[in-house]
Amino acid sequence: MTITSTAPAIPGADLTLVDAIVIGVGQAVGNVISSYTADGRRVAVFESDKPGGTCLNRGCRPTKAMRASARIAHLARRAADYGVGTGEVTVDFPAVVARKDEMIDAWAAGTVEWLTTDPGIDYRHVAGRLVADVPDDLAAGLHVVEGADGRRVVAPTVWLNTGTSPVVPQIEGLDAVPHLDNDSILHLSELPEHLIVLGGNYIGLEFGQMFSRFGSTVTVIERGARLAGREEPEVSEELRRFLAAEGLDIRTGAGVSRVSKSETGGIVVTLDDADEIAGSHLLLAVGRHPNTRDIGLADVGVETDKRGYVIVDDHFATTVPGIFAVGDINGRGAFTHTSYADGEIAADNLAGGERSAGERIMTYAMFTDPPLGRVGSTEAEVRDAGINALVATYEMKNVTKAVLDSETDGFVKILVDADTDQILGASFLGLFGDEVVQIVSALMHAQAPRRILQEMLPIHPTVGEFWPTILKGLKPLD
Repeated sequence: MTITSTAPAIPGADLTLVDAIVIGVGQAVGNVISSYTADGRRVAVFESDKPGGTCLNRGCRPTKAMRASARIAHLARRAADYGVGTGEVTVDFPAVVARKDEMIDAWAAGTVEWLTTDPGIDYRHVAGRLVADVPDDLAAGLHVVEGADGRRVVAPTVWLNTGTSPVVPQIEGLDAVPHLDNDSILHLSELPEHLIVLGGNYIGLEFGQMFSRFGSTVTVIERGARLAGREEPEVSEELRRFLAAEGLDIRTGAGVSRVSKSETGGIVVTLDDADEIAGSHLLLAVGRHPNTRDIGLADVGVETDKRGYVIVDDHFATTVPGIFAVGDINGRGAFTHTSYADGEIAADNLAGGERSAGERIMTYAMFTDPPLGRVGSTEAEVRDAGINALVATYEMKNVTKAVLDSETDGFVKILVDADTDQILGASFLGLFGDEVVQIVSALMHAQAPRRILQEMLPIHPTVGEFWPTILKGLKPLD
């Protein structure tokens, strides 16, 4: 295919001219890049790390591959509950990691092949940075990105997609103690004897449960009053109950004053109350921050909020015309599916469509086992908004499919606007909760009334069949 640039010429400028520049290759930009290259335009792509972003390399896919192994080990240990004999259950941890690596390496290789063989992509495996120091004869409306190798590229449009990184908390002694994050823990060669997890939210709980099922002793330390503090209080309570039942040591309301090495080479975490916890490995899972500090935003006038996230409108335009921010760095959802949706919306806009990020309703999951599926508002948010609402809760021990599968942990909670009959939000902590909650999400996006869900014809025996039953229990929110 012959590539013909549609960008304006730059008389006298010693710069490579393309139609668009992408900084960071994650889930948000695949459709964007293809939108340009499909009709013969050229895109320069800068990536200093492994292409594919967090999801592919150190997030959703590798963690869920290992989660699958952990779940099999857990079920095998419970085999007698189903009338099945297995004998002693062991975990070959290096084999678990190798299984994960085989999958991820294949996907990663495919991404690299696409970037390096598509004739419309000028792939540069270096960091890219917006620069304001540009030639005087540069045409108006063009932006310059300089690679870490010193080479510069110019285009009328720049797409920022640099993602996020783990927060390293300010704790005395931490800089002198080896610690893990969500990336390095995926590449351990040996199973930790005792994993101490700092952080009782999504990443910390998923890894904590996973490694407990592999055979590690696990302690989870959460500074806040409860686990998963942004979720419904009932969710926090139920998470704590079933994780503790699996053997995890859960410490909430526990600040950390310092960390140090033990005499045997392990880790000692000292809490604010002077209690000490000794372990072999330390995982930091206390949050993430956007990778926006070293990409030249301030130099060219792109504004960020107080946390460093790029300020964008509903079509991902920043405060500088021609520069857009998609994925985790725009603060509109730190999930793979929100990033991918950013890319779909952006591609639609490039084709002349009018899709908007303002139209979507936040939907996500926490992949503990059982998982939490979440959509829309919590009870606290509904109360704060002053909405006349109805609420229903239903325990998974009363769901036929959950009983048949002997997986009855969890519950469902749904909120409905009493005046409009619109669904306001739902929390589904239980078997297939990550899948079943998407029924509610679809109806909310369609602005369908609650009665559609209550009067549908469900399949028996499934988890989803209980939505009509659950909704019959709606009561006024006190």
